[in-house]
Amino acid sequence: MSGGGFHVHGPHDHELEHAQQGGGHGDHGGGMTNQIAMFTAIIATVGAIFAYMGGATQANAGLYKNNAAIKKTEASNQWNYFQSKSTKQSLAEVSRDLTPKESEKAKYQAKIDRYEKEKGEIKVDAEKLEADATAWDKKSDEQMHLHHRWAQATTVLQVCIALAAIALLTRKKWLEYAMFAAGALGLVVGGLAVLHI
Repeated sequence: MSGGGFHVHGPHDHELEHAQQGGGHGDHGGGMTNQIAMFTAIIATVGAIFAYMGGATQANAGLYKNNAAIKKTEASNQWNYFQSKSTKQSLAEVSRDLTPKESEKAKYQAKIDRYEKEKGEIKVDAEKLEADATAWDKKSDEQMHLHHRWAQATTVLQVCIALAAIALLTRKKWLEYAMFAAGALGLVVGGLAVLHI
């Protein structure tokens, strides 16, 4: 504030002028501030990438789980079709056994043979669809695991950024070390996600 040639600085103004002139509070001055600011910017960028990867893997997990559900439904439909062929085959077998005419028996036996062949083809299809469903489920589980890794890494980096803010406010060196440790831990957890561990 100034008035009539008299100028009064607030504490914030004094700190800003002091920072502009390169001054600091002993060992914790501008060097610490610049170091923490640069580290925070880098960690925030890496954290944003980790958050994106976490979202992408979560979306993939949902998509793969949906694919598994579709394959399970298709397999169920095939097993129902298999069952209907079994029922028809059973009826043809009863009809063959109950008919007195040999010519009729041959007609029913041809149907039985056809149903048996069709059942074999349907069974192969149903088992393949079940295998596909299992594979999609496995892929979904893997993606969900990766999602958790990315989320863990992002959370640790967010804690790191919070520690950086507290370190700047309190000017405590141990908080700066804790910030660096949290950043390193976040990068390690992110590395585990990259390596699919």
